[in-house]
Amino acid sequence: MRVVIDSAIPFIKGVLEPYAEVIYSQAQHIDSDLVGESDALIIRTRTRCNASLLASSKVKFIATATIGTDHIDLPWCEKAGITVSSAAGCNARGVLQWVAAALREATTILRAKPQDLTLGVVGVGNVGSLVVEYAQRWGFKVLACDPPRQEREGGDFCSFDKIASLSDIITLHTPLDSTTKHLINESVIQSLMPHCIILNASRGGVVDNLAVSRSGHPYIFDVWEQEPNILPDVLRCAALATPHIAGYSIQGKANATAMSVQALALHFKLPLTEWYPEGVARSPKRDISWEEMCSSIDNYFPIEEQSSQLKSTPECFESLRDNYHYREEYF
Repeated sequence: MRVVIDSAIPFIKGVLEPYAEVIYSQAQHIDSDLVGESDALIIRTRTRCNASLLASSKVKFIATATIGTDHIDLPWCEKAGITVSSAAGCNARGVLQWVAAALREATTILRAKPQDLTLGVVGVGNVGSLVVEYAQRWGFKVLACDPPRQEREGGDFCSFDKIASLSDIITLHTPLDSTTKHLINESVIQSLMPHCIILNASRGGVVDNLAVSRSGHPYIFDVWEQEPNILPDVLRCAALATPHIAGYSIQGKANATAMSVQALALHFKLPLTEWYPEGVARSPKRDISWEEMCSSIDNYFPIEEQSSQLKSTPECFESLRDNYHYREEYF
């Protein structure tokens, strides 16, 4: 068996070598020639998995060490008999801590306490549900919108239009698909409260970046349209900007790698279905007050410092991301 692995995926070197021929490659060099004789890929969002890459290959299994799959042509893979596994939920607490840092900044911009603000959470999956839980604990009035969950479960969800019209802060946690492309667009922006702040740690295309940058609304983004080539005005106008690292925690990366290895092991019947990186402590999953979070978050995630780095060297987007020092999750 031959497996091609993105060399930026941590904790994985040496794990599969007893069972397979393993080739490590930078994402930009994973092409049809490299994958042609391979049986499996373990990749990140930088590898586009479609007919162009895979049509002449032997690949029958793809694990993406990411929560999203919009870089994978899922219908084509299904027709080609290729099994696809993602790491949904792997970095939920890492993203939660990005949101926490962004909320602290947002409350500073608005000069208000959580108890005085309405937070709209769009997408209540692995990340969004944690954001709802902690934001309610911190005192925000929370409005939650998740049409797929509402259709499946019913429950106390509200419409996106209500979120747009009533929220002081909106945080986005949806996948990117035909229903969420430019969910925040010029028309929606007209319905927002004048001071509304937009947070995005989902996918860049969920927001019309140019429209928001021209709107005067403050925004804090971790994901961008056209990344890594962010439009200069979009980056300049952001209140805070980070290089797609919201989920880059040690635990999130360990979870993603473990989920990828375990899925591959299950597919190919290898004895690694319980594997987890040695020496990585799992998330403590503890309660934390708003006051403690605000006073401690910079020790773990200095978002302003990271924003300054990206804004001063936007050409280093990929380098800042690939060489990011994974932070510890602490709640």
